[in-house]
Amino acid sequence: QVQLVESGGGLVQAGGSLRLSCAASGRTFSSSAMGWFRQAPGKERQFVAAISWTAGNTYYADSVKGRFTASRDSAKNTVYLQMNSLKPEDTAVYYCAVDLRPSTITSMTVSGTYDYWGQGTQVTVSS
Repeated sequence: QVQLVESGGGLVQAGGSLRLSCAASGRTFSSSAMGWFRQAPGKERQFVAAISWTAGNTYYADSVKGRFTASRDSAKNTVYLQMNSLKPEDTAVYYCAVDLRPSTITSMTVSGTYDYWGQGTQVTVSS
């Protein structure tokens, strides 16, 4: 029903920036929430950021607050994650996901809340 395609990952030096994109298709997203998660080798999948589609309200993990910015472009059915001041600890596979029936702010930080996931894009930050 919903397909998500991520792009924009790559290799960057510490202190650099990357902009991830997630293009969605298959459904309208007026009532959904979009989440960004990441998973490093040997680690659990971790909440990064979320954005409500309609209002554009954003929520961030403490570890990325002030460095990462989530946004959306309704005309393109695309959400973005602008990542600045990158650190080696940010190295992970980054995933976007859609929650078609968002309930609470807290639930938006939980990976099990989301209905569909992208394939992931690798972000590597060198020292």
